[in-house]
Parts: sequence; structure tokens; C-alpha cells
Amino acid sequence: MSESKVFLTGHIDVPIDRLEQVRAALPKHIALTRAEPGCLSFEVTEDVETPGRFNVNEVFRDQASFDAHQERTQNSDWFRITQGIPRTYQITKG
Repeated sequence: MSESKVFLTGHIDVPIDRLEQVRAALPKHIALTRAEPGCLSFEVTEDVETPGRFNVNEVFRDQASFDAHQERTQNSDWFRITQGIPRTYQITKG
């Protein structure tokens, strides 16, 4: 039996004074994540109704792939740029 996929859904709420920096860093973060082994889907889109909100949807092949992604991001430019920004995520398996 194969291990369950890991799904992350939610959003980050970027303060208006940090929006341009986050927008500039996002394409690289998306490209690096999509290139990771086990990343099946990775979408971060700016919400059209809530200023500063970015909706996040991720799917990883298994827990090990998800954990590797989390470890990589801890040492990334994205982590430094978004440090302290509120995140609301739900992680499920299926």
C-alpha cells in the first residue's frame, strides 16, 4: 500500500508594506517548489477580494516529499522574506 498524498490548503496574509517584496520573490519560490521530487501541484495565487491575501494549494506525493519541501523552505530566500507573515493552513492526507 502506498503512502497517502499530503494536501495543504490555506492562505497567507501579507502586510501591504511587504507586498512588493513578496510578489517579487514568489515566482522563484513557485519554480523551486514545483521542481522538487514529489511535488504534484503547487499554486499560490493572489486573492482578488482580500488585499494582501495569497491563496495556497499544495499536493505532495507523500509525507517524506512534504517534509523535504518544508526543510528546503526553512533555508530559502522565501522563508526570510515571508518570516513573521501570518499563515492559515490546513494539512490533510488522502
